[in-house]
Amino acid sequence: EATVLLCYFHLCAEDYRWWWRAFFTSSFTAVYLFIYAVHYFFSKLQITGFASSILYFGYTMVIVLIFFLFTGTIGFFSCFWFITKIYSVVKV
Repeated sequence: EATVLLCYFHLCAEDYRWWWRAFFTSSFTAVYLFIYAVHYFFSKLQITGFASSILYFGYTMVIVLIFFLFTGTIGFFSCFWFITKIYSVVKV
């Protein structure tokens, strides 16, 4: 919802460069996931080894990157569908 709303605001401001903004707006939730993973590491886990910490953050970064791409793709295609619908109604 937020991605489509922000995309609509950009179109109302006559800014046609919505492609990457739609992707990054929705994929920014991956940053929250990473911040929570760091918080969880320092507050709940009791990992003391260096190798274990590297493995934890390595796997966390892989999951965050996949989540980033997944949510960004969903946001982009939802904006693309929305823009296709609103411009298909316009009669010139």
